[in-house]
Amino acid sequence: MIVVIQKVTKASVTIENKIKGQIPKGLMILLGVTHDDNENDIEWLSSKVVNLRIFNDEDGKMNRSILDVGGNILLVSQFTLHASTKKGNRPGYNDAAKPDIAIPLYEKMIVALETKLGKKIAIGEFGAMMEVSLVNDGPVTIIIDSKNKR
Repeated sequence: MIVVIQKVTKASVTIENKIKGQIPKGLMILLGVTHDDNENDIEWLSSKVVNLRIFNDEDGKMNRSILDVGGNILLVSQFTLHASTKKGNRPGYNDAAKPDIAIPLYEKMIVALETKLGKKIAIGEFGAMMEVSLVNDGPVTIIIDSKNKR
């Protein structure tokens, strides 16, 4: 499971000209699921996300988590995070999980993040064509792969 985390001053996802989810200050998270991901990946990654100290403290140092600042999360599924670009110029997506595996894990990630954050998160729609807008704060962008825990 891969996440791209962007610290934002605001973010939104729009589907067919209607805003599906939006947040003020917080984290915009793109989630990519692969075939062998499971609930252990969700537990580890959701804990890592909500405890990641990337918000500034009173001294201007990145020393506070989203929990500390009362921030929000927008989670969007993105199978292209598992793109393979080794051969040719057209990416391959064989490593991306099929919907029967990815959707339940995406839904469990929503629940895990909401539980750890203590409030609802904003979401996109799995498999939909989405327009994602954000204002990156910092900019701060971090990539975490649950397969690289060590």
